[in-house]
Parts: sequence; C-alpha cells; structure tokens
Amino acid sequence: NAEFGFGMRLATEYKLSLISRILDEALASNLVEEELKEIARKYLENIKNRDEARKIVPELVRLVKASKDDNVKRLLAHERDLVDKSVWIVGGDGWAYDIGYGGLDHVLANNDDVNVLVLDTEVYSNTGGQSSKSSQVGSIAKFTASGKSVSKKNLALQAMTYGHVYVAQIALGANAMKAIQALKEAESYDGPSLIIAYSHCIAHGYALANGLDQQKLAVDTGYWPLFRHNPARAAQGQAPTVLDSAPPKQPLSAYTRNELRYQALFRSDPERANELARRAQDA
Repeated sequence: NAEFGFGMRLATEYKLSLISRILDEALASNLVEEELKEIARKYLENIKNRDEARKIVPELVRLVKASKDDNVKRLLAHERDLVDKSVWIVGGDGWAYDIGYGGLDHVLANNDDVNVLVLDTEVYSNTGGQSSKSSQVGSIAKFTASGKSVSKKNLALQAMTYGHVYVAQIALGANAMKAIQALKEAESYDGPSLIIAYSHCIAHGYALANGLDQQKLAVDTGYWPLFRHNPARAAQGQAPTVLDSAPPKQPLSAYTRNELRYQALFRSDPERANELARRAQDA
C-alpha cells in the first residue's frame, strides 16, 4: 500500500499542476473577468493550504461557471481536485517492518507529501501470531517459541537518518494529547511523515479491556518511548527531536509480567527467560 499511496500523491500533484496551468493562462488572458482573476490569484497563493483553499474554492467555481471565457471553464473538469488531498498510508508492522518495507523505504526516501501510520502490534497478527522483525527480544510467538533472541528493528531511527522525514512514536493510552499533536504535525509537514502507534493485540496474551493501561505501562517502563522528530525545527535552529515521555518510572517487569508472550517462557525455560529479560531491561 506504500506504492499505491505514493501513486495517489503523484496523481494529486499532477492534477494540481493542470489546475495551476489553466489559471495561469486565465490570468494572462484579456477575456477573463477581473473579479475571477483576483480570486484565481488568491487561490494559487494558497493552493497547498487546504484550510484556506476550502474557503476560496466555492467562490472560484461560481465565477468560473459565470465566466464568458471557455478556456477557463476547463477548470470545472477538476472541480473535485481543487482542494489538495491529504494522503495517509495505513498498515501494520508486518507490512511496514517486513513484507512491504522495500516499498515503504522507497516512499520515505522521496520528498513527496505522504503520511504513513503504522499500527505496531509487534507480531504478525493477521496470519496467526508469528514473530516478526517488530517483535521484541524475549517475546515468544510462532517461530520463536524459545523467546526471540534479537532486538526489535528500529524503523523510526532508520527513517530519521534520511534527514527529511517527520517521525513520531505515539501511544494513545499513555498520552492522547501528544498523539493528536503528532498526527497534526505530520499532516501539516511538507514532506513524508511516519507515525508508529503502539497497538495492543490479542496475541500479547492478556484481556484487551486493559489495553490502554498496558500502553501506559509500556511508556512508564521505557519499553515504548514517546517522541516527535520534526526536521522543520532544525531549519529554525531548534533541536529536531522532542521526547514526550519521562524517564522510566518502573522496571520493565511491571509491563512484561502482564503479557503471556513474555511470561510463558519463564514457565518453560526460566534460565533463558531471565537472561532475555536482563537483555531487554539493559536495552
């Protein structure tokens, strides 16, 4: 879906370029009414500002329909494209970290204005709960019944190394306001954005009615740090990365003891479970 979303962004840009060309020709024409030219100039100045464009478009369409110039009426064929579209690409960690990573990486490596939301359950949820590159050290799943021995792939850090990608990690159960702030910043950022959202899952092995509480524990123990990395801040002389979570308040065990994916190994192989738990705590 990264490729499909990228195609939607390119198609939107192409349509906006056609709209700009029609209006540029209208501005140079002696046949177009001055009132229409004035609103056309205002629209072109705000063509990528969705909020302002929404205010301008109804009047622009009304004047185009009333115009005596047939060439400017070509704009009516693109009436539904006059407001720039917001493109969001949504998928799980199996797609983002593994199966679709090549496409996702290609999209982020470009500078087009797309937003990516990854719902990270740290396991292949849709196909039965297999371990993935998003699974954390010490967790068990299909194919890692003895506990995963290597750490989770750091998708956020990989995206940040490009230097032009907005990256945020959020958890609604821990801080809903910062999650909303990250979504708004990603939406307004002129370039690719990646938001990784903690997503509790039945494969974690606990009552999901407690999912938001477990999300908070994930943040309070340092398991899931909250941050927002905005390259636009660096251009303003500010630190690009803001940490939205406090230092760990509780040991990692306060989080892992609630989940079967971590506790099952303590029953079958306590020695290995303790070793992996120590490794996870140090990480």
